[in-house]
Amino acid sequence: MIESMPPRKARAAADSADTRRRPYHSPLRRQQAARTREDIVAAGARIAHRLASWDWRALTFKAVAEQAGISVRTVHRHFSDERTLRGAILQRLVEESGVRLDHIELRDFASIATDVHRYLSSFATPAPAAEEPALAALDHRRRAALTSAVERAAPDWPSRDCVIAAAMLDMLWTPPLYERLGTAWRLDTAETSAALAWIAGLIEDAIRTNRRPTA
Repeated sequence: MIESMPPRKARAAADSADTRRRPYHSPLRRQQAARTREDIVAAGARIAHRLASWDWRALTFKAVAEQAGISVRTVHRHFSDERTLRGAILQRLVEESGVRLDHIELRDFASIATDVHRYLSSFATPAPAAEEPALAALDHRRRAALTSAVERAAPDWPSRDCVIAAAMLDMLWTPPLYERLGTAWRLDTAETSAALAWIAGLIEDAIRTNRRPTA
């Protein structure tokens, strides 16, 4: 239709059409979209903190939309499916915990273990279920990070010794351990944190002094 107009009118029509389209790609719209996505993820994290169990089937589009005060359609625009949504929420929880799985050093593990314990204590339930795909993926990353940390600290150790040491460190991140220390042994948060740091220190010392698990 524009092609059939006189040149001046055609340019004006094209400019007008471009002006109407431009807001969809404007910085303001991008900022609004980023804020909406942030609101969605934050709403999901709030729900996760209140879950009576780590059954993440409760983290639905509908539940998150209601928590964020937006429509389900808006959530769909930002996340293609609920698995992607849960992955984003889990990543937010990891960020909140302060743990960087991309680079864990053995010397930092005692403080990391106590930080994880304190963070998980803020949840209504302490025990996640690894069956949730997002949690299973995080568990894999955590085990890989711990194994890598031990391998860097003990480069001459056989691989299975590194795996065993990493597995023992991993136990210090296990919520059922925190739960048992609190319920069966009646340790409070400070005592549990001290115990975790103590055990982590013993394992670190064994690695540093070359006392292999299978030696």
